[in-house]
Amino acid sequence: MQEQKAIIWFRNNLRVLDNKSLHQASISHKKIIAYYNFDTNYYKKDKWGFKKTEKFRAQFLIETIEDLKNSLAELNISLIIDNSPSISGLINVIKNHEINDIYCQKEWTIEEEKIEKDLIEKLPKGFNLNSEYDQFLFHPDEIMIEPINIPEVFSSFRKKIEKRITVRECCPVPIKLDKSNLLEETFPIPKLEDLNLDPFKVDINSAFPFQGGTKSGLDRINFYFWKSKKLGFYKKTRNGLLKTDYSSKLSSWLANGSISARQIYWEVKKFEDEILKNQSTYWLIFELIWRDYFKYISIKHGNKIFRLGGIYSKSKVWKIDIDTINSWINGTTKESFINANMIELKKTGWMSNRGRQNVASYLTKDLLIDWRVGASYFESMLIDYDVHSNYGNWIYNSGIGNDPMPDRKFNPKFQADRYDPNNTFQKLWLNKQYEIDL
Repeated sequence: MQEQKAIIWFRNNLRVLDNKSLHQASISHKKIIAYYNFDTNYYKKDKWGFKKTEKFRAQFLIETIEDLKNSLAELNISLIIDNSPSISGLINVIKNHEINDIYCQKEWTIEEEKIEKDLIEKLPKGFNLNSEYDQFLFHPDEIMIEPINIPEVFSSFRKKIEKRITVRECCPVPIKLDKSNLLEETFPIPKLEDLNLDPFKVDINSAFPFQGGTKSGLDRINFYFWKSKKLGFYKKTRNGLLKTDYSSKLSSWLANGSISARQIYWEVKKFEDEILKNQSTYWLIFELIWRDYFKYISIKHGNKIFRLGGIYSKSKVWKIDIDTINSWINGTTKESFINANMIELKKTGWMSNRGRQNVASYLTKDLLIDWRVGASYFESMLIDYDVHSNYGNWIYNSGIGNDPMPDRKFNPKFQADRYDPNNTFQKLWLNKQYEIDL
């Protein structure tokens, strides 16, 4: 009888540690290959004129795949690296290698759902697709709230779940397979030029100079938690603007799944047991719950998170003015605090949480520009882009999402005085501006 073969289809779960798909496949199969696709559709321009993935996140992804490839090789699992449009390459791999089972992380937003639907329609008969939610802190099977009943206010959601639900333990690393499992062929990882993106040097002033991959993510946890113990001060510094350590910076590794929310959670709990438990340690978990919340909101409301009227189909008058949009992008508005944050993003692919709230509020509530322009630009530029957090935050800050006070807006001058009282952040980036056009 022919031995059943499995394939791990990596999406935004680019890790070996605490990977449910890999764990499940290793229990049932002795022949496993892995697959990742640099889908060409994700490097094209969207309807607003932005590349869906720009150079900063692409480079972080390339480094992540290099790390993943090495980690899988230690388990004698080959990683097939592709650059096909959508799922055409994956179908060919499944047929050529006579695969019987596919394991992947379950996704539910419009583009990812379409890819999965196309895959199911084209799979050979008798093929098994095993997909599971693996990107949450609190697993959907355990929160015991139907999607339609997810609260529309974050604090209500948090209070319903954080004290009564236990976070799952991390999955163990699979047992090393026999060397015969390795494929003879090797698969090169693309460079930025192969994705039609420009090479770059990391800006010396970047608040996020880190490399992609699980190893780098775990190094960051080790430094921020254990070496510097800055986790113990997180709540006091999290609204900072300058340098690397005002916040954990773990969002980029979380976004592509090279570390998991569960890994971070249990490391915080270990820190609380061995070093210190205070508001700061809780606040990092609090931010993980916010991340979960936007995922649950996108499950509840589906594609409404991408629509002009947001989750409540609000009727608002939005503008599309190219000069105004370019001024926002290039940091040439009348507000220096907004400009400094936008130039930081353009130069580094990073912006602080404080900056993101300010520039989103300014674009949508002062300039009255269609919020989807800002969301699409962030999708293009941010290293830590996550579809649910990005669009959830944009509709929140635009007054068409889950903010219980939808008409509130940020005052950039007040924000600058409070968070950059000596103008250090503004002086840094306003001396380095350059322009791009839509």
